[in-house]
Amino acid sequence: MEQQDEQVGGLSHHGSSQDLGSPPISSFEPGESSQQEDGTVMRRSESYLPVPGEDKNLDGDFNGKTRNDESMPMKTLYASDGSLLHLPLGPYFSDGQRRVDYVLTYGIQKPSAIRRQSSKLSDNGYFHRLWRSLSSRSSRAPLQLKEDPEVAATEQQANYHEDDKRFKREEFEQNLQEMGLELEKDEGGKIAGIGFLKIHAPWAVLCREAEIMKLKMPTKQVYEVKQGSNLVEKIRLFIHKVTDPLHPKVGPKRPEDVKSLSLPFSKEKQHLFDLSDRDKFFDSKTRSSIVYEVLKRIRWTRPNYSLGITSLLANGVYTSAYPLHDGDIDGVTAEPNDRKLLFEEWASYSVFYKYQPIGLIRKYFGEKVGLYFAWLGVYTQMLIPAAIVGVIVFLYGCATVDDNIPSMEICDPRNNITMCPLCDSVCSYWKLETACGTARASHLFDNPATVFFSIFMALWAVLFMEHWKRRQMRLNYVWDLTDYGMEEEDHNRAEYELRVAEKTMRQDQGAAKIFITFVIAFGVILYRISIKTALHLSTYPAARSNIRATVKTTAAIINVIVIIILDEIYASIARWLTTLEVPKTDKSFEERLIFKTFILKFVNAFTPIVYLAFFRGRLVGRPGKYLYVVGSYRMEECAHAGCLMELCIQLCITMLGKQLIQNNLFEIGIPKLKKLLRKRKSELTSKQEEELHKTLKRYEKDHVLGPFVGINPEYMEMIIQFGMVTLFVASFPLAPLFALLNNIIEIRLDAKKFVLELRRPIASKVKDIGIWYNLLRGLSKVAVIVNAFVIAFTSDFVPRLVYQYTYSPDGTMHGFVNHTLSYFNVSDFQNGTEPNPPNFNVKVCRYKDYREPPWSNTSYELSKEFWAILAVRLAFVIVFQNVVMLMSDFVDWLIPDIPKDISFQIHKEKLLMLDHFMKEEGRRRDNHNHDGYTSPSSGIASPHSRPTFHTRAGW
Repeated sequence: MEQQDEQVGGLSHHGSSQDLGSPPISSFEPGESSQQEDGTVMRRSESYLPVPGEDKNLDGDFNGKTRNDESMPMKTLYASDGSLLHLPLGPYFSDGQRRVDYVLTYGIQKPSAIRRQSSKLSDNGYFHRLWRSLSSRSSRAPLQLKEDPEVAATEQQANYHEDDKRFKREEFEQNLQEMGLELEKDEGGKIAGIGFLKIHAPWAVLCREAEIMKLKMPTKQVYEVKQGSNLVEKIRLFIHKVTDPLHPKVGPKRPEDVKSLSLPFSKEKQHLFDLSDRDKFFDSKTRSSIVYEVLKRIRWTRPNYSLGITSLLANGVYTSAYPLHDGDIDGVTAEPNDRKLLFEEWASYSVFYKYQPIGLIRKYFGEKVGLYFAWLGVYTQMLIPAAIVGVIVFLYGCATVDDNIPSMEICDPRNNITMCPLCDSVCSYWKLETACGTARASHLFDNPATVFFSIFMALWAVLFMEHWKRRQMRLNYVWDLTDYGMEEEDHNRAEYELRVAEKTMRQDQGAAKIFITFVIAFGVILYRISIKTALHLSTYPAARSNIRATVKTTAAIINVIVIIILDEIYASIARWLTTLEVPKTDKSFEERLIFKTFILKFVNAFTPIVYLAFFRGRLVGRPGKYLYVVGSYRMEECAHAGCLMELCIQLCITMLGKQLIQNNLFEIGIPKLKKLLRKRKSELTSKQEEELHKTLKRYEKDHVLGPFVGINPEYMEMIIQFGMVTLFVASFPLAPLFALLNNIIEIRLDAKKFVLELRRPIASKVKDIGIWYNLLRGLSKVAVIVNAFVIAFTSDFVPRLVYQYTYSPDGTMHGFVNHTLSYFNVSDFQNGTEPNPPNFNVKVCRYKDYREPPWSNTSYELSKEFWAILAVRLAFVIVFQNVVMLMSDFVDWLIPDIPKDISFQIHKEKLLMLDHFMKEEGRRRDNHNHDGYTSPSSGIASPHSRPTFHTRAGW
């Protein structure tokens, strides 16, 4: 059997390394066997399809040497016995020279007879199984009429769909070859049922697409970046030297005072760029992004509409598409590469104290991922001062708890204050001194320092936003993104074109369905009411003595569990609603999806918190005239010390629960569980599986990794955390500390996930964090208003202030507790609501409210103290909001968005770029005049050399 190797314009087809003992066979269908026997197999050439003629000059090397990525005849890949000469496990073609820039995978569907007999065949090798299957199919042909017609029809329909997918792939791959890409197939790998299409972009294609995409590449010219001489710059340099041990060791770095001039790549201006090593001129990130742009632009054409790679993936024509990682990170034989360096200096928990190698992250994953981790690093650094101040405020509360007069009065048994029952019938009267522990704990979070901390956090949010804008601008300058976006195109989504062609456009059929959140929140309220009643009826002394703590803690835990579950549901709902709208462009789709997801998750996370802060205890009524819901359920009251303590508990459990459960369980536990289940299902031992993994090719190893789904979930998690830190920080000053500790782990956790567990993402070029900045800015503005209302209405700060300066006889807080308690005559209870039997011989009980006593002419009406305090509360909100907003705007105005040194360097770079360009042009003209005439074969493309794009390729 002689070697038959398919090559259609640069596409080679070979089996796996396990089949190397046999010559590769053709993948033609049986109906084409006559063509093979006659020697008329369709071939374009014995070598890979060359690039279109106008691009051929690009392959000429200035030094006159042959390049590794030029097309090679396929006969050089095989020895005389038909076996492969090279068996590289790295990211290369079978020749071991051309790099795999992108991989497409697709399902391999066996013929129907093979599928029916596959369970009866022994596993003795691919070709042996194929030969037996073909033999059995031919020998059993007369028996096919006796098959079940329904089964036969189902198999025929399945074969039709598989053939349709194959035809689409063939046309799409032919278009890729016509664009100059080189392809190689592997359908005999060690991953059963998966075929791999490896794509390589030759030098000419890279140059052509880099010019079309206007990629800015470094030139030969470097210039000195002069550091600023002002005080701020000197302080920055001093801090940089002091913190040098904290910087990651990511290899040799160019001095910070030297930078290359960058220009949009042009084939006509290749002499401006350093092309001494073409293999390194376009790095792996750039090569894969170039190939991806070609894949998006190439079309598989149908009569009414055209589909690109995204639609081919959605329709199952291809199952996945991804660029390859640079190499392995473990093992003695692992060669040095950027992925291994990232693992050692970024994705390891042992380097948690170091800065992130943002430049290397951007080089490997692209600007979009690099900006996310840069933003996360800035956010985490800014949490350090916020956490320190929050701890100081908390320690101040601990230090002054024994000096707090209101809590001392509550704990004093000599006052002997009898409080009204907390529920109907089963609840009895209780002594105020039993709330001593809650009152003392509330002072830890509700003290005069809370107001200062709220103002501090409002200014902190503004400083954080300004610091990030300056940091982002500096990264734009270093990464040559200052001019990016002016000519950026946002192509139509394939789904949009399909809907337009089919005329099935549908508008959003309703607002986001968040009603379920309010229903569940109301259900938790009913749980709190009913469990409180049940505990009062309990015969266990321990249950009756810890009713408040039990209800608070269990309700908070239930809320966290519901929030985590609904988060996953709402993410799917947001995507469904966005899909219904059929946004026109990818950018529009992403922004709408982000906004809907944010609204749903924000409402989901903060509904129980908002209820505790602003509604609980205010819709209660009074003894003898309580407010009831769903029949006989009486609305909840706050403890005498207020609802701030319960709000603090809810925030604490929500933050810890979301961070611990979502981070540890979802991001760590579930992947490990899936891996464990795969091992249990596998018949291989751990050692055998490890040995098998070592023999897998690079694209096979990357295929078993998890697909990259974007960084929006990572952003969303941090934005919700930012809301927890800023919106209700007046009730929980330790929130920044919890967020800081979480983020230190989160950075390394995400880094490990990106480097080890996920496929390499497509490098996306962006110059800012997009809509996320607007959401952050909106949250920082809302935080000022929310904290003003928390201080004014949730805490006792304003009532204490009013009492001390208006009603106190000696200007102190003595008598404040008695001032906040109203009187109720127990004879005024409605029938069936009084305690039965009462434990005390009580005629008058107290409750927290500002109402007239029963012996007044206007008994139980709101008192004048209530209206006075309400006026002060509203005035405090207005004053606090305007003062903090004014201070924030002043800080925003005071700090420029662009650092002065960066603004100067940007202007200087433009002048140097123009000067360098003019000098190079002058030098070329002088050489031209000196030589007299430049040969067309000098390796420089003609000024009018433009690629001719085929109509079938969608151009």
